[in-house]
Amino acid sequence: MVTIKGRKSSNKNPPILSHEFIIQNHADIVSCVAMVFVVGLMVQVTSPWAYTFIALQHNVTTTSPENPTLPIKYTTGWKDACAVFFYFLITIVMHAVVQEYIFDKLSKRLHLSKSKHSKFNESCQLITFFVLSAIWGIDIIMRDNLVVNFKSLWEDYPGAMSFSLKLFFIGQLAYWLHCYPELYFQRAKKEELLPRIVLASIGLFFCTGAYVLNFQHVGVILLVLSYLGDAVQHGARLIHFVSQNEKSTRLAFMVANTAFILARVASVGLSGLVFFYGLGQIERSFDYATGKFNIPAVQFSALGAILLFQAYLLYHFMKRQIRYARENKTSIVSKSKSSKLRPKKKDGKKAASEDDELPEVDQATKKNLRSRSSTKAK
Repeated sequence: MVTIKGRKSSNKNPPILSHEFIIQNHADIVSCVAMVFVVGLMVQVTSPWAYTFIALQHNVTTTSPENPTLPIKYTTGWKDACAVFFYFLITIVMHAVVQEYIFDKLSKRLHLSKSKHSKFNESCQLITFFVLSAIWGIDIIMRDNLVVNFKSLWEDYPGAMSFSLKLFFIGQLAYWLHCYPELYFQRAKKEELLPRIVLASIGLFFCTGAYVLNFQHVGVILLVLSYLGDAVQHGARLIHFVSQNEKSTRLAFMVANTAFILARVASVGLSGLVFFYGLGQIERSFDYATGKFNIPAVQFSALGAILLFQAYLLYHFMKRQIRYARENKTSIVSKSKSSKLRPKKKDGKKAASEDDELPEVDQATKKNLRSRSSTKAK
């Protein structure tokens, strides 16, 4: 089996099962655990058990002789936790591979400081996840005709999921879960713990809520909108780290701020349309067996949670913009003060400027006196 380095090891080999050993070799350890499930598929006794973890479960497709090639549809169930655990392991391994062979090499070439190094790695990781998830989500939206048949978001509720949509949400849950052990594997600093835990918890909360309550179709659209806005933000952040041109950095942040605000406005509008108007047009009922949770408590709780989250994002966005404006103002003031405190010009230049203010006759007499004094000194 090919070994994967989680972190570059030092010359001294750390003790087995020590913290340093686990951090350096966590990708190898996790890949070995994942291989247990893969090998289990090859043994007849353990294949049903391993299949529960690797393959997607809860297939509700009913084939008939008339339509033998119906698209496979899935619903939710307790066996999805097994799939989330397996893909959680795969996500840790993939993160270690990308970190080792792409992000670390890029940061070394840029010669970033320690503070910028951690921010650079975080932005690289998040922008990769956001862009891939947004592309995947857009493909699902186009395949399921969610834009063309927009009313299906509430008329077909609770609708069964396609294979791609179910795998999408399994991957989302696995990614946000893997963010917690990554804090240990990446040796995150104390000041970085709280923001990263909050981000992972919010992502896990909304993905779990959309998946369990069968709002997967509207959930994938909201996630795509959010991920696109966040991806542009982190892209501008990377340009700020890499580019030395102030104009390109300002342009990148201007585009990122515009995309961020548009994503928030679109998310609020779509949530209000689906949860406030659309679900109110169909029959209100609660049926756990069929996965229907269209009651006012769930409906307005989901809408309220989304609106509160958008308000939270806008609050922090405005707070960050005010802080940047104050920093720019203080930098401009400091530059003006430094220009005023420049060293004084030479005496000759001062005398020349003073002579320029006198009439021409006085200038000539003053020049003659200076030339005589210089000859006497010689």
